[in-house]
Amino acid sequence: MKRLIDILLSLCALLLLSPVLLGVALAILLHDGPPVFFRQKRVGLGGREFGMLKFRSMVHNAASIGPYFTSANDPRITPIGRFIRRTSLDELPQLINVLLGDMSLVGPRPDVPAQRAQYTDAQWQERCTVRPGITGLSQALMRSEGTEALRCEMDLRYVREARGLRGLWLDFKIMFWTVGRLTGRGAN
Repeated sequence: MKRLIDILLSLCALLLLSPVLLGVALAILLHDGPPVFFRQKRVGLGGREFGMLKFRSMVHNAASIGPYFTSANDPRITPIGRFIRRTSLDELPQLINVLLGDMSLVGPRPDVPAQRAQYTDAQWQERCTVRPGITGLSQALMRSEGTEALRCEMDLRYVREARGLRGLWLDFKIMFWTVGRLTGRGAN
């Protein structure tokens, strides 16, 4: 059921948001040139690696001049990148990852392989039992204010609570909270 909901909602979102997707792509292209998309290796269901899509928000050689994570005033982020990151528009291409089955709309955010070290073996096995999501419990409740340890804890909490109909209800609540965070109303 969750997979069907993912497919239907992501298809609808891609159709409805196609003017926004085109606008962001053109802004990146005109301001900083190609490529418009950034593909990064992430870990998904069963520990399988996949290429997660995002709109490119950083300079061309960002990976060679800094770590896999960004800081508050990271000089690698372009002016267009600052806007699309603040509004989460950079995440919209992940709807394609949802259609491909690499991701879900809701789940733990997909980690880069280097983040494996933040988990015990048992935690990592547990975390990899669900598809990663465009949004998740930690994004909906904290956005990017939480620590890595708190984010890991919330990801594991989601995995434990995301089973059956109760899990679908939790997914809808997380989507609602996420929209609230993006529009400034908060998750409460």
